[in-house]
Amino acid sequence: MQFYSLNNNAPKVSFKEAVIAGIAPDKGLYFPEKITPLPTSFFDGIEQISNLEIAFKAIHQFVKDDISDDKLASILETVLDFDFPVVALEENVATLELFHGPTMAFKDVGARFMANCLGHFSEGEKQEVTVLVATSGDTGGAVANGFLGVDGVKVVILYPSGKVSDIQEKQLTTLGQNITAIEVDGTFDDCQKMVKTAFLDSDLTNHMKLTSANSINVARWLPQLLYFLFAYKQAKSKGREIIFSVPSGNFGNICAGMVAQKLGMPVKHFIAATNVNDVVPNYMKKGEYVPKPSKATISNAMDVGDPSNFIRIRHLYQDDLEKLSQNLSSYSFTDVETKNAMKHIHIASGYITDPHGAVGYLGLKKYQENKPNTYGIFMETAHPVKFLDVVEDTLNVSPPIPPQIQKVMGREKKSIAISTYDELKSYLKNS
Repeated sequence: MQFYSLNNNAPKVSFKEAVIAGIAPDKGLYFPEKITPLPTSFFDGIEQISNLEIAFKAIHQFVKDDISDDKLASILETVLDFDFPVVALEENVATLELFHGPTMAFKDVGARFMANCLGHFSEGEKQEVTVLVATSGDTGGAVANGFLGVDGVKVVILYPSGKVSDIQEKQLTTLGQNITAIEVDGTFDDCQKMVKTAFLDSDLTNHMKLTSANSINVARWLPQLLYFLFAYKQAKSKGREIIFSVPSGNFGNICAGMVAQKLGMPVKHFIAATNVNDVVPNYMKKGEYVPKPSKATISNAMDVGDPSNFIRIRHLYQDDLEKLSQNLSSYSFTDVETKNAMKHIHIASGYITDPHGAVGYLGLKKYQENKPNTYGIFMETAHPVKFLDVVEDTLNVSPPIPPQIQKVMGREKKSIAISTYDELKSYLKNS
């Protein structure tokens, strides 16, 4: 399996090369040259297959040339050591809980998979690899935890000052060792722009190995398809058309779900639910992709004004809006609507959602207005305690603090404050 740049002006590379490079020399995102569907029998009998076997069969074609079967099985066993339950809330509504991992966010799967792959590829290498990543919230903690102590890998995480939750900040600024947090005076888009600029700066790349752990990296992006399959396994017995609603920021998660569909998963439709950062909902209405500065919201992990992975989604559908519209709907919601959804869910079922999950719920309910007989699963992408101030302010309840969060609460924050790309470059060259 080779991977090619979506800008079509760079050589094809192996999975290993794509992971280490992060982004292609022509600034394009890497994409697998083919997606071979799994046999129909796989989905017919998926209830009898373990999650580890599902994961192995689904990801194998993308990595088999660079990772042996035994090593892949070992990596997946390490990555997938927690549960992915589908929890019913209403007759036709359930949530897929993706927060049972070490940092209590859906990004634990991709971050741990990439960390294990990069650690494997770095064995015996003399030159250290620097992982450079921008975060709007949960990516930073997941990457920090996944790469902590990995030999031959140094991690530098950029995050927007004052625009992540207190717990998210603790998770990415308190670990030390090979993890460095860079606090940027700006937005997530500013952080992401700095990261992309660094990859294209030959003054840096000629002297150090740089890669990204954002979902632009294929090893972060692709393994997210696995828990869509785990959810399908649990929901298949409902006997109704299954749809997924995904709270969407950089659009890597929902794009991975669409790859699972290309593998043959019998799911008919996806909903990309966003906050007021509505670039994609506007594109779906007008057919024009117009990035704009991101706006701060209570669902901060989705505060993205130019979602990197949407180009992969467009590519999956040959940039044909009509074809894409048959498989994707996208809606945006305000903070007021998000809080009202959190209240409604809590009153109706006693369930506590985080603001991102609530946006996913709103997208699902909007779609079901015209498709009431569908069985909808929305992603609960982070534990509500990670957004404790919003939950307490909205619901007047205080969820208990899980052990994964308790262990970072008392630690001292350590970060380096910057405002410009030149400051980042200076740090990378001299560290």
